[in-house]
Amino acid sequence: MKLPAAYYHSSDVVALSKELIGKYLFTCIDGLKTGGYIVETEAYNGIIDKASHAYGNRQTPRTQTMFGLGGVAYVYLCYGIHEMFNIVTSVEGQPHAILVRAIQPTEGLDVMLQRRNMLAEKPNITSGPGSVAKALGISRKINAFSLTGDDIWLEDNGLVIPDESIAAVPRVGVSYAAEDALLPYRFYVKGNPYVSKPNK
Repeated sequence: MKLPAAYYHSSDVVALSKELIGKYLFTCIDGLKTGGYIVETEAYNGIIDKASHAYGNRQTPRTQTMFGLGGVAYVYLCYGIHEMFNIVTSVEGQPHAILVRAIQPTEGLDVMLQRRNMLAEKPNITSGPGSVAKALGISRKINAFSLTGDDIWLEDNGLVIPDESIAAVPRVGVSYAAEDALLPYRFYVKGNPYVSKPNK
C-alpha cells in the first residue's frame, strides 16, 4: 500500500527515520520498475541541526526543496559525483529530511545490475546512498517530485522490523557538525548485508 502524503507531515524526523526501516521504496523510471525495502536511514533535523543543508535557516536554490511540505524527493549531488536521495518531511518552512542510505533489493534486479555496471548481485549494489540512487535510476531530474506519484513512491507492505533489530548510532561523514555529529540519528537493521557501514 502506497504511503499517503500525510504520512510525511510528521514533525518528528528522528522517529520517522526509524519508522521508515522496512518500508519499500520504488521507482518507475523510463518504464522500468525497481525497488526494495529500506534497511538504513539518517535523519536531518532542519535549521537546528548542524549536519543539515538547511542549518541556520540556510535557503539556497539547492535547499529550497527542503522548505516545502513533506512528501517530496530531495535529490542533490555529493562530491560532484553521487546523486543522493532524501525524503522531505514535516510542514512547509520546517526543512526536515531523511537520507535513504541502503535498501535490500526486491524488484527489478536485472535493471539495477545494468545501472550499476555489475555482472552479479553483491550487497554493494544498493549499499550507501549513492548506490541506492544509481540502482533505482534516481537523479536530480526528479528533485521535488511527489512521493505519492508514479515515478517514485514508498509502500508499507506489512514488513515489521522489531525494535531490538534496529541500531541507532551517529551519522556517517558529518564530522563538521561538531556536537551534532554524535547524535544517534542513523538507523539500520543489525546484521543486514546491505547496510553501508555496519558499526561493529
